[in-house]
Amino acid sequence: MKKLKLTMACGRYDRTQPLIDDRVEPEGVDLTFIPLRPGETFWRMLNHAEFDASEMSLSSYTILRSEGDTRFIAIPVFPSRVFRHSAVYLRSDAKIASPQDLKGKRIGVADYQMTAAVWARGFLADDYGVKPKDVDWVIGRPVRTIKPPEGIRCEFMRSDTTLEAMLEHGAIDALISVMIPKTLGTIVRRLFADPRKVEREYYQRTGVFPIMHTFVLKTRLYEDNPWLAISFYRAFCRARDIAYHWMYDTDALTVGLPWVIDELEATRQIFGPQVWDYSIEGSRPTLDALMRHLDDQRLTRRRMKVKDLFVPNIGPGLAEYLKATGED
Repeated sequence: MKKLKLTMACGRYDRTQPLIDDRVEPEGVDLTFIPLRPGETFWRMLNHAEFDASEMSLSSYTILRSEGDTRFIAIPVFPSRVFRHSAVYLRSDAKIASPQDLKGKRIGVADYQMTAAVWARGFLADDYGVKPKDVDWVIGRPVRTIKPPEGIRCEFMRSDTTLEAMLEHGAIDALISVMIPKTLGTIVRRLFADPRKVEREYYQRTGVFPIMHTFVLKTRLYEDNPWLAISFYRAFCRARDIAYHWMYDTDALTVGLPWVIDELEATRQIFGPQVWDYSIEGSRPTLDALMRHLDDQRLTRRRMKVKDLFVPNIGPGLAEYLKATGED
């Protein structure tokens, strides 16, 4: 059978490695996998649509759809999920003892619309009463230009510095960053001294395991070949399952951590057997929370619904039918 030749840009993760080394191939696709870091992938896809399919910032994608930009359409695959309580940094000598002390302060963020920042502002507002309007925002360089929400005080970082340097020199009071500052533990500390404890409590209370990225196809490609959505979805699920199978192997540890088996077992006690869920149903609390945060922060033009983001031909119906008929 002649396969469809496609390019895909996505990060090199344990859950995507089987797609990179061809242990898993999307059915009907001759795939060129281009392993890129997220920032480069988003920039090239959002600004130039260079790939047939790619990893995509979930907040940027949702904002696009709210503006009526339908160049891309997502499938419910989430290559990156990260709790972001650990991503808020302060100077070690800062007189900030609690999140509430951030009111009236200057906070740096690389891109105001990036998903990590949306989640951080969300938990600061929900759990600690620190609203986006309560602080001054210093922004790096946006992946695409958006108008800052009305009533939000924003300024752009000078081109001759970095946000990390600004934090170290006291030009900003806090930093929300997806990258760990080089001076963490010396000049810089985290807002939460024990972020894992805070993040675990947050998950157990809300059911939210923050999604950072989704996976998109060019809409025109999907409309011409709707089968591609299921083909890619099944491939991503197989790749993820292979990664967890290999991780849970005591013959020879495939991950360079001494107690990775214990860590995986402890994690499953909290999250259940499917830690990294690829489904709308299993990720509903997280997706609903992000739609609310984007609306509350006035980043989307309208309150988006989860069903407006993803292809319609992926859901539990097919699996349930195949199980009922015995084909599964």
